[in-house]
Amino acid sequence: MTAATETTLFPAVPDSVDAVLDGLDPEQREVATALHGPVCVLAGAGTGKTRAITHRIAYGVRAGILQPASVLAVTFTNRAAGEMRGRLRQLGAGGVQARTFHSAALRQLQYFWPRAVGGELPRLAERKIQLVAEAAVRCRIRLDRNELRDVTGEIEWAKVTQTVPEDYPATAAKSGREVPRDPAEIAGIYGAYERLKRDRGVIDFEDVLLLTVGVLEDRPDIADQVRGQYQHFVVDEYQDVSPLQQRLLELWLGGRDSLCVVGDASQTIYSFTGATPDHLLNFRARHPQATVVKLIRDYRSTPQVVHLANGLLGQARGRAAEHRLELVSQRDPGPEPVYSEFADEPAEAEGTARRIRELLDAGVPASQIAVLYRVNAQSEAYEQALADHGVPYQMRGAERFFERPEVREAGVALRGAARAGGNDVLLDDAVDLPSQVGAVLAASGWTPEPPVGSGAVRDRWESLAALVRLAEQFATGRTAAGAPAPTLGDFVAELDERANAQHAPTVEGVTLASLHAAKGLEWDAVFLVGLTEGTVPITYARTDEQVEEERRLLYVGVTRARVHLSLSWALSRAPGGRASRRPSRFLNGLRPGSAATRSRTAGEGGGVEHGSGSRRKRRGPVQCRVCGRTLTDAGEMKLMRCEDCPSDLDEALYERLRDWRMEQAKALGQPAYCVFTDKTLMAIAEAVPDSESELASISGVGRRKLDRFGAEVLALCAGEEPAREAAENEAAGAAEGPAEKAPQDVSEDSADD
Repeated sequence: MTAATETTLFPAVPDSVDAVLDGLDPEQREVATALHGPVCVLAGAGTGKTRAITHRIAYGVRAGILQPASVLAVTFTNRAAGEMRGRLRQLGAGGVQARTFHSAALRQLQYFWPRAVGGELPRLAERKIQLVAEAAVRCRIRLDRNELRDVTGEIEWAKVTQTVPEDYPATAAKSGREVPRDPAEIAGIYGAYERLKRDRGVIDFEDVLLLTVGVLEDRPDIADQVRGQYQHFVVDEYQDVSPLQQRLLELWLGGRDSLCVVGDASQTIYSFTGATPDHLLNFRARHPQATVVKLIRDYRSTPQVVHLANGLLGQARGRAAEHRLELVSQRDPGPEPVYSEFADEPAEAEGTARRIRELLDAGVPASQIAVLYRVNAQSEAYEQALADHGVPYQMRGAERFFERPEVREAGVALRGAARAGGNDVLLDDAVDLPSQVGAVLAASGWTPEPPVGSGAVRDRWESLAALVRLAEQFATGRTAAGAPAPTLGDFVAELDERANAQHAPTVEGVTLASLHAAKGLEWDAVFLVGLTEGTVPITYARTDEQVEEERRLLYVGVTRARVHLSLSWALSRAPGGRASRRPSRFLNGLRPGSAATRSRTAGEGGGVEHGSGSRRKRRGPVQCRVCGRTLTDAGEMKLMRCEDCPSDLDEALYERLRDWRMEQAKALGQPAYCVFTDKTLMAIAEAVPDSESELASISGVGRRKLDRFGAEVLALCAGEEPAREAAENEAAGAAEGPAEKAPQDVSEDSADD
């Protein structure tokens, strides 16, 4: 059965409970039917996670297990929340609340504020950055434009990590943050900003979460009322939750476990805002009875794009990397990714624009093409190059669609025409909804054919054309669903709902966006540009953790592409400049003619090659020895079986191995996992090897540990008492010379050789 990440805009409502499950793949179906207790969905890019969780909610509602009003689904953008609400309506699960964390908290705060505090809730500050600027002036600190933005970001980070101004310098130092100014200065501005807000009676978005947490903590009666309303929670993009959002979620739950979380640690790219994947990675530890489902079937990208994405993560390290998901493309093969090197940045922009023009001429819609870069300052060259080639474009993250003047004017005109009904002469010759919308917008200057060239006139036309296309889709969808032909009033109501959710229609232009702004989106063709050292990874990414986040950011960029993927870099900034730049280290071992600089590189079919100076044999996919499913979790790969598959563990041997490991670790002065991890001990206790070759075949038992501990482990497996020479000799060696430094920040499943 084939599933997809996209459906038609207005599909027919399923006619039965079971029909809700139609079209889901086995793993998505498992998510949809897991309606009790905690559920953790580890969902790779393009694997249909929104489809899985919306069908899960709808199945529960249609089956009578979940009451619509008792479900709260939270995500991180208005666009995602609007899409979720739309899908739920089409699945027959209207009435479910799908909101962002801030929107849900604000709604509760507005309702309970008069009762909890008295009076009306303070208004939200319209321009936070302006208040920060005033606070800096009060502190007699001058900030340029970039510093002002960065200091504002630091204040936001401090608040979501629940750090007060006086604690900011110490907390920032402990967290290893690269601060834009002296920490004491930032703390001073932060304190002045908070006082300024109080003086003016305003709050910011972070205050919404903080105040909601405070009300729920201080007023058990209000907390009980909220918990009585919402009894089942779904959290999308769980890898992006901040400590403050996690605290709010825990207060909503109130000790209950009716929770479904969805995320992918490999897509954690917002740590600078306080987001952390720890809550996702620790979910099973907090909820031992949780149902864990992994979605690895990629319906978005071709095998060529998926292979590159897997290879990119195959070189990663750190805790998130140990939990990476090996994607398996479900699409037909497509073109190989294109790697391009240019002499300078203008040449790179020109080459990109030329290739985009070729795609347009080949029939790829402009709205299905994106140019993604690391920092917004890179966009100017591409704006100019696209304009020179007559290619329309739109800036992602710029002015919101429904806030554009021409869209506002169009809304007023459509609303007036809807009220006038048949009395509006503009509609005399219009026979259906699309023609009615076109006739109304024609009075605002819209024409069926686009104007020549680009610029403001073309931008205005593209906005109005997007409304006409939306009217066509709306009418077609309603007709296909068997509903009466929609009226102009119906369409205006649809626009209002979309505006509230910031669910904008597609504008026909090439998207220019930063890699961060591209999260959650996808295109047929993606151009990743400016991939040089110092840009990707960015120059201020100095720690291993920061560099790995930059790798994940590039991974997000790669996985935005469905079919065409282009990666490029320039050797110098300006024409005639010294060609001193180097391609991003993340492309080493992936682009043709390059060699990997680390010991782990991607192999064929998503396998991983390990090496430490010498070349080892590539490993193919690891399959469960019980059910045969391809394993992607590092811990399961050690066990050679799924966590949930039946185990033939020799529990007595496992306990003897654990006791022996504790003695070894104590003698060596190292953590227990540096001897063997729990997963490796479990694998040994399941296999019960009786020879060195059998022991060596177990994942986590490398040559070094085989030589050091092999004889003792085999003795334990044979039911004998092991000799104690290994630990004693090692301890003696430590006394004579410097001990081997114990690995730091190593996860339970990654410490073995």
